[in-house]
Amino acid sequence: MKTIVFGASGTVGKLAVQQMLDDGHEVTAFSRNPEKLSIDHPKLSYIAGDALSAHSVANAVSGHDAVVITLGSGMSRKSKIRSQGTLNIIQAMQRHGVQRLICQSTLGAHESWSNLNFFWKRIMFGALLRPVFQDHELQENFVRASGLEWTIVRPSAFADGPATGAYKEDIKPMDRALTLSISRADIAKFLARQLSELQYAQRAVGISN
Repeated sequence: MKTIVFGASGTVGKLAVQQMLDDGHEVTAFSRNPEKLSIDHPKLSYIAGDALSAHSVANAVSGHDAVVITLGSGMSRKSKIRSQGTLNIIQAMQRHGVQRLICQSTLGAHESWSNLNFFWKRIMFGALLRPVFQDHELQENFVRASGLEWTIVRPSAFADGPATGAYKEDIKPMDRALTLSISRADIAKFLARQLSELQYAQRAVGISN
């Protein structure tokens, strides 16, 4: 499948790109700094661009079969890159007839709020990262209203380490028996898996240890 990854040079994005290549997909890495990936593969191409530029996004999406969004704002707590970048991507997909969309969000968004503990509810998403959390929820709203064949993936806090496959997936809203962490490698493998599976089409799915 010919797939474009937005946010490809991020900590999860570059692992997802590598996993998709390992799975046999043809991948386009879209990023402001694609050289950060340092991946050389015959099925990988690069596009340098800004997801906040509707024109750049529209040109990049054309000709692909699927889109994976792993957009992040780095250290910024005020960036709207997730919501506004995702809206640009959705509009480009609608224009070019690309249907499959896989979007990385965060555990805690919308109905998964009940999965979080006091620390995440009151300190992190309730105070320190509140603008980031609100942007994730707006991003999800755009995806749900898109009319596309979407899957929202909600990982808990990123952790280092190899993929283990031992995490919980499709977490129920009242499940509190979670460590609220998951390795970036496990997230990347789960995102890549969605290209060949439709189990979670039109759904938001939480993943966490």
